Amino acid sequence: MNKKNDYEYVKRSQRDYTYAFKLQVVQEVETGQLGIKAAQRKYGIQGDATVRTWLRKHGIFNLLEFGQ
Repeated sequence: MNKKNDYEYVKRSQRDYTYAFKLQVVQEVETGQLGIKAAQRKYGIQGDATVRTWLRKHGIFNLLEFGQ
């Protein structure tokens, strides 16, 4: 059997998350209810940087930085 046929390519799916969902995850991480990895497991979030990106964009530290 040819090695190329031994493995089947599976396209990774990309999910679109609602703004409300992102804020919920960010809140749970910031309040200490969940860690980043635990949030990924709980909600089935694939990317390693996804939650960190949400924290940077939507987290309280971002709001404090800009004085809001």
